[in-house]
Amino acid sequence: MEHVLDIERATKRYKGFTLDQVSLQLPRGYIMGLIGPNGAGKTTLIKLILNLIHRDGGTIRVFGLDNLASEAEIKSRIGFVPDEPRFHDDATLQSVASAVAPYYTHWDSKRFATLAGEFELPLKKNFKKLSHGTKTKFALALALSHGAELVLLDEPTTGLDPVFRRRLLDKLAGLLEGERTSVLFSSHITADLERTADFVTFVKNGRVVFSNTMDQVAQSWVVVKGGRETLDADARAFLEGVRVRAHGFEGLTSQADEARRRFGNGYVIERASLDDIMVLFGKEGSNDD
Repeated sequence: MEHVLDIERATKRYKGFTLDQVSLQLPRGYIMGLIGPNGAGKTTLIKLILNLIHRDGGTIRVFGLDNLASEAEIKSRIGFVPDEPRFHDDATLQSVASAVAPYYTHWDSKRFATLAGEFELPLKKNFKKLSHGTKTKFALALALSHGAELVLLDEPTTGLDPVFRRRLLDKLAGLLEGERTSVLFSSHITADLERTADFVTFVKNGRVVFSNTMDQVAQSWVVVKGGRETLDADARAFLEGVRVRAHGFEGLTSQADEARRRFGNGYVIERASLDDIMVLFGKEGSNDD
C-alpha cells in the first residue's frame, strides 16, 4: 500500500513538553483523524510535517520524499488549513488569492471561484473584517483549489456552524473519490471524525497511544460499566481508565474480547466512542454526581 505520509519516531523538544518518537502512516486516498486533548502535540506534529519548526529527531516522508530535502516540491502538493488562518489584515480575499495562486503549478482559478461562491465568501472584503468561521472557509477554499494530494486540517471545524460542518465533511469525502487525495484531520469534535475518518491516531502527552483503522478501534475498545461495589483491584488493574460516580463506575479497555470474558452478569459492556476514549484513557478517580 502506498503511503502519502510516513512518519518514523518524529521528535520535538520544548521546555516542559516533548513530542516523543511519534510514528504513523497514512495511505493514499484515505482520511486520518488526529485526536487528543489540548496540548497533546497535534499542532506540533502538523508543523513538523510542514517543516515550520525544527525537528529534533526521526524522519518524515511525504509522497515518498524527505520533507526537509524536498520541502518546496512537497508544499506545492499540500493544502493546509491552520486553526487560526492568518493573512494580511487589510488585503481583500480576492487579492490574497491572486497572491497565493502563483505558488502552485496546478492552481485552478475556476475551482477557487466555485468554492468561493459555494462558501459565500465576500471576495471584496478585507480579511480583518471576517468572522473566524469565514476566515476558515476562505483558508479551505485556498487549500482545495490547487489539486492538493495531501490536505492538512488543524481543527478546521472550530467556529463553523453545524450545517457548514456537514457540508465540509461531505466535501472531504468527495475528495477521495479519485483515490488521489489524502487528508490528515486534527479535531476535538470526535463526531466529525467518526463520520468521515478511515484511520484514527490518538496522541496524549506527546506520545501516540494508538494509530489504527476506525474498524479496529471500534472492534477493540469498549467501556465497562458496573456498580461501585464491583470495582475491585483486579478490575482497576485491567482497565486503562476509570471514572467513579455516585452509583457506579465506567472504565475503558482496548481488550474487548477479554473484557467480555472477565465481566459477566452485573456489568454493561458498550463500544467506546472516540469521545469515550479521549475522556477516559488514563483517568483514575471519582466524579460523583
